[in-house]
Amino acid sequence: MPKTRRKGRNNEDRDRLRAAMANPVPPGSIGPRVVEVPRQLLAVNPSDFGCSRLAMQLADEWVEYVAATTITTHAKVYHLAITRFCKHVDKELGPTAEAVTLNDPRLLDLLLKWELSLPESYAPSSTYPAVLAGAMRVLIIRRDDHPDRPVAPDLARLARGPALLGSGEKTERDEFTRQEKRALVRAAWENVHATRKRVEEGWALAGGGRHPDQGRWTSIPDLLWGFAHDRITPQDIHRRVPAPREWPPELRMFVTGPDEVFVPQMARRLLARKLVASLYPHNLDLHAFRILLMDATGHASEEVTGFGETEVEFLPKGVRLTLLKNRAERRRHRAFRDQSAPVEAGPDEDADRQLTVDWPRREASEVVRRLMNTTARARAKAPHITHTLFVTATVRNDFTAVFDEWKPVCRSSFRNWLDAAGVEITGDRHIGRMRKSVKVEKAIVTEGRISAAADDHTEETFATHYAQGTTLRIMSGRTIATAQQHWLDKALDRVDGPTVISDVPGEVDQAVLEESGLSAQEAEDIMAGQLDMGVSHCRNPYQSPYSRPGELCAVAPLRCLECRNAWILPTNLPQLLLFKAHLERLRTVLTPQAFERLWGQSWVNLRAVLNDRTPEELDQARKHIEAGQAVLDLPLAANTEFDA
Repeated sequence: MPKTRRKGRNNEDRDRLRAAMANPVPPGSIGPRVVEVPRQLLAVNPSDFGCSRLAMQLADEWVEYVAATTITTHAKVYHLAITRFCKHVDKELGPTAEAVTLNDPRLLDLLLKWELSLPESYAPSSTYPAVLAGAMRVLIIRRDDHPDRPVAPDLARLARGPALLGSGEKTERDEFTRQEKRALVRAAWENVHATRKRVEEGWALAGGGRHPDQGRWTSIPDLLWGFAHDRITPQDIHRRVPAPREWPPELRMFVTGPDEVFVPQMARRLLARKLVASLYPHNLDLHAFRILLMDATGHASEEVTGFGETEVEFLPKGVRLTLLKNRAERRRHRAFRDQSAPVEAGPDEDADRQLTVDWPRREASEVVRRLMNTTARARAKAPHITHTLFVTATVRNDFTAVFDEWKPVCRSSFRNWLDAAGVEITGDRHIGRMRKSVKVEKAIVTEGRISAAADDHTEETFATHYAQGTTLRIMSGRTIATAQQHWLDKALDRVDGPTVISDVPGEVDQAVLEESGLSAQEAEDIMAGQLDMGVSHCRNPYQSPYSRPGELCAVAPLRCLECRNAWILPTNLPQLLLFKAHLERLRTVLTPQAFERLWGQSWVNLRAVLNDRTPEELDQARKHIEAGQAVLDLPLAANTEFDA
């Protein structure tokens, strides 16, 4: 019960603040200053502080600044800065704080001390101390810009001077992994289908009901009929529905579900909310549409939830949306074309029906259509809301039905949706990571072209906020490593080594060689022995990297172990052992530097090939050599190093 009373007081406070915002006090007058931000009303009441005159001046500047800049969420920063600074002044000056204004010379030392004390309340790398100090300075500068609003000269100079605090280190959110993003989109589609099914079933039940006075106040169809035809309200549920202990089992099951405990004290309120949720979407439902729209368009959360029916134009193959970004104060007209690639259909979709995607994203037109259909009845109940399609129906604790703009509050946040949908997310559970995920996809598809990925903001913003994701860092690292290896190979003039056929079970035949990458003619010539170069076979002796094109290779077999044209078969093993013996003799007569320069790569490749052979294969090859069945033919030039 105490918890219920506190919620009731919260509703009363909200209504009081809305009334104060509808009738704002003039600057310099007594009364609370109220600013509305998404999902919250912020208020500064000068009477809450001992330095009421100072709080009044700062609050007036805050209200005017928010109205002039149309900032939303960032208005909370200014609210917090005013509150904390005024509390600091009260603590430092005590009873004498009442006379303090922005024209008081004492504020210089107070502001300095307050700014320097801010880092004590935050982590060492936090950006908030500098943000709060900067917000307070903005309000002081703004007041000083007006000639009829006096500010102490020393205080104004400090506010316009260099910052005393560092900006801190901001940790950018990472994008969702591919598996997490896939799970989010799949769960969102399932949620959309479940919402549509629930609402359709609710209206179907309502169609078979009648007024509860003529039927029963414990009949679900009758209660739904009353809500659907505006003949009853949640207040009637509170007053006229019988006591929960008299409810039939089906009504109890409707309220609590099979796995929940029936709580009589909350039963009527839950019943009213369940009835409304059976006919209209609630706050938790619309998270799915936001996820799908962000995935389909790649735009921010405030943009995909900030367009109304008049900002939607369906095209023959897509949709054109008018998107407004408050932070950047930009209005964009974007067309999202449908393609022919299918996406996953929902569990209750027709098997032969295909949705289409604007690759690599989902189809925006289909999501918008479903959103408009889902919220159509709720929007009809709130004709004053035209700037957004995200309209829901909720029942307050005082049994008041409210049709209003979607506001994902505490129990209907993105975190709660993730828990309800059963989606596991590592790291920060914030919807902004979805936009980063789409940005990463776009960067990958456009092969890293920043100008293409940063199509709705500047390239500097992309580099600062979106190019720091794990996927792009890995891609950048691989690109750099590949480029470095390419130019290293160029500098060393390295040539790819031979192709070794060693792990094929049984005898090597022509089919095996063709499957390994040789043409039919090349495989046939190797099997016939026409391309045997001594220690290996050559796929084309007239295209040697060591000779001019069209000329027969002049360095075989001495350089075959460094050549990309060489193919080593199990039958070459005896010759490889003989070549190894030849190189070992050279190692005894050449200096290590000379041997590494002339034969280093051949020696490394040869040892790698022989290490892949089994001891039985090596023993069998040595028996061939001892029986005189294997001979290594080397050119006379192979012995010139002995004279060096």
